[in-house]
Amino acid sequence: MKILCIADHIDPLVYSTNIKERFKEVQLVLAAGDLPLTYYDFIVSSLNKPLIFIFGNHHLEHLRAFNGGNQTQQFTWTEKQNQHFGGITYAGWKAINVKGLLIAGFGGSRRYNNEENQYTDFEMKMKIIRLLPRFLWNRLVHGRYVDIILTHAPAKGLGDGKDQCHSGFNAFLWLMRRLKPKYLVHGHVHLYDQNRRRTYDYNETTVVNAYNHVVIDI
Repeated sequence: MKILCIADHIDPLVYSTNIKERFKEVQLVLAAGDLPLTYYDFIVSSLNKPLIFIFGNHHLEHLRAFNGGNQTQQFTWTEKQNQHFGGITYAGWKAINVKGLLIAGFGGSRRYNNEENQYTDFEMKMKIIRLLPRFLWNRLVHGRYVDIILTHAPAKGLGDGKDQCHSGFNAFLWLMRRLKPKYLVHGHVHLYDQNRRRTYDYNETTVVNAYNHVVIDI
């Protein structure tokens, strides 16, 4: 299955009249945060494929609605629908099954100025631990814990930045060692230099920076 992964920047190669032809083999879209929901709507309307997203540390206008606050006027959802609308599904702090793929989403960044959707490494690890019963259920039913971890921030030391904002989470290293996903897809670190490294291998997991866009095959 070919998966279009996007993050952080509206890519003109995606936001294009040629999107259908350029990504005709794509069966699923993963959005790793810091993008407007209207961009997701364009992609889903154009490709007619499901899109799974999390929030980053920007474009948080609808964050509280999806995390259990008041609904917004433009985008409404119900818990029974798994917060799903128009082919777009929110995977923040959840483990879900999409087209037979087991996907878990962890949004936000390292805490750096105490605004919304920022966490310490300990707080992120606690969010991971809350999902362990679901991961164990996946293992029992499907024979594996999870296929893809979708995050906004990177893992510590795997393409992260030196500043506090863009520093990665040690908790994600622990997660990969324990659950052995095929992929960890993240954003947050902008790849302005096309020669900058986009992928890393960590144990049995391929770590991919989805800045702008990248297509993976699983």
